[in-house]
Amino acid sequence: MSERSNAVCRCGGGTLRGTVQIPPSKSAAHRAMLCAALAEGRSVLSPIELSNDMRATINAVTALGARADFADGTLTIDGIGGRFGNADREPVEVNCIESGSTLRFIIPIACAAGINGKFVGEGTLVSRPIGLYKELLPQAGVTCETEGGLPFVCRGKLRAGTYEMPGDISSQFITGMLIALPLCERDSRITLTTPLQSAAYVDMTVRCMADFGVQVQRTADGWRIPGGQRYEARDYTVEGDWSHAGFFLAAGALGSQLTLRGLRMDSVQGDKAAVELFRGFGADIVVHGNEMTVRKGTLHAQHINAAQIPDLVPCLAICAALCEGTTVIDHAERLRIKESDRLTSTAAMIRALGGKVEILPDGLKIEGVKSFTGGVVDGFRDHRIIMSAAVGALCAQGEVTVTTPYSVSKSYPSFFDVYNSLGGNAYVIHMG
Repeated sequence: MSERSNAVCRCGGGTLRGTVQIPPSKSAAHRAMLCAALAEGRSVLSPIELSNDMRATINAVTALGARADFADGTLTIDGIGGRFGNADREPVEVNCIESGSTLRFIIPIACAAGINGKFVGEGTLVSRPIGLYKELLPQAGVTCETEGGLPFVCRGKLRAGTYEMPGDISSQFITGMLIALPLCERDSRITLTTPLQSAAYVDMTVRCMADFGVQVQRTADGWRIPGGQRYEARDYTVEGDWSHAGFFLAAGALGSQLTLRGLRMDSVQGDKAAVELFRGFGADIVVHGNEMTVRKGTLHAQHINAAQIPDLVPCLAICAALCEGTTVIDHAERLRIKESDRLTSTAAMIRALGGKVEILPDGLKIEGVKSFTGGVVDGFRDHRIIMSAAVGALCAQGEVTVTTPYSVSKSYPSFFDVYNSLGGNAYVIHMG
């Protein structure tokens, strides 16, 4: 769907039943696309769901000089190999749309390739934090121009060196540097100054780099990155997205009966923790091979530390709001700088549905109710809030109206089609 802010989605109650193929991991696809773009030769990546975030990374790899062709869920990328540099030309413009991952990954990669870049975006991305690069890159021979957000202009070639980086900001900054630094001639190090959060996303990066022939070594306080390496083209299967699986696990925990396919049970995605988290609420989840079935159990509150699983918080919160007892979700302060302030928007969603929630300095305190009443939910142009609200609507006594429904195109354009195919009742109305 293309985004239109004057639309709403109306959702009725009910249950979902059947088998759902979980869409490919956006996080894995971002990383594979960038590694393929830096490789010599042709890589074939599949499956790919052409969400707005995927379009953003396609914009990025073509700006690097790679060729990208998409057809029928398959992305073919002819990489640039060692053909780097545009230092004698004006910066190439890269439209990252609203993808924070694309922006934070591509900035150091372009610098390591010696490509002057002007990075632009849309919506809330224009003001999302990029301050760390303003500090790091000038130390490494790169000139940065910005008025605080986007556009962000970089000129010059990234040098090898030792980079001190905090671990308690977005791991996307670390991923960008990890993918970039092997392109430098000499060895580099990344040293963490604070404990690493969202560690699994960095593990995903290291695994994907290794799949494309590039190695880094974990150290006691960070990583050692040998220089002079080159990415190798390959065919790559993109695993299913555990973040998106969370919405269907929530639906199952709340009364639907679903079988989920397309997920790797040996995945290093941090959001694979969704299985144990929803079991912690009391959901009945049975894993058989690379499939799992989820059904409602006797639901009860729990305590959740969200430091490593921030993207799951909205769908976990929906489940918590209908559990017996009081759930506390903490260590979630980074949710304030997502597509929306997700502590505020998640709390607003629960209240609009008829639940009870209190915002904490670093999380949420949610008191369970027996059912939702229904109401109007502000989607905040945030894909995860909108999809979570649609799950909550299944348990509402009255109709639920969700604003900005087309924002699901950021990560999961077919969400409402899948939702309805499983027995949901959601339809979009264009207002005016």
